[in-house]
Amino acid sequence: MLHMHIFRFFVTSLSLLSSPALAGDLDLKIVDAAGKAVSDAVITVRPAGGVPSEPIRFPWGTSMVQQNIAFVPHVLIVPVGATVRFPNKDKVRHHIYSFSKPAKFEIKLFGQDESRSYTFTSAGAVALGCNIHDQMSGFIKVVDTPFATKSNAAGQAHLGGLATGTAKMTVWHPLLKAKDNELVINVPIPPRGSATKTITLALRSAG
Repeated sequence: MLHMHIFRFFVTSLSLLSSPALAGDLDLKIVDAAGKAVSDAVITVRPAGGVPSEPIRFPWGTSMVQQNIAFVPHVLIVPVGATVRFPNKDKVRHHIYSFSKPAKFEIKLFGQDESRSYTFTSAGAVALGCNIHDQMSGFIKVVDTPFATKSNAAGQAHLGGLATGTAKMTVWHPLLKAKDNELVINVPIPPRGSATKTITLALRSAG
């Protein structure tokens, strides 16, 4: 009988050791001061205990296309160390540049169906322009956490698998009235289920 109790204790201990750490989700709604949904707000989270050491990979790829005299997507999230391709799908030539602190560079004139690339080695927000077309603007948010996403047209954003505890959440938007266009909030992550939160951003006029 004693041997049976020891065996059960051993099996229970193994199951506890092999069970995954408790983790919850984060569901956000990003709105402006008037309550209107805000798209392209970048949300990054550093959970309690830090981030995994594995290489960061996102499902949406690392290309920013020039199409219809615009950068597509308007906001792209990439991990530190990512090489971003800039394919030109327009019939006109483009000349990409950035004066942003995380990445100051220039990609001189290239034409339709040509592509250039640049490797981003520092975290931060990179604003892009075109020397030929002043109306063009795009943003690359270089991040050092795998827990990153951006709000959709309905202002919604979701991140899953966050470790339980207090997480440091940063919300970035190119029009946000704040230092570095960022808002930092501590968010409690539950051991299971979702933490739901509405974030109101004070935005500058797009004009």
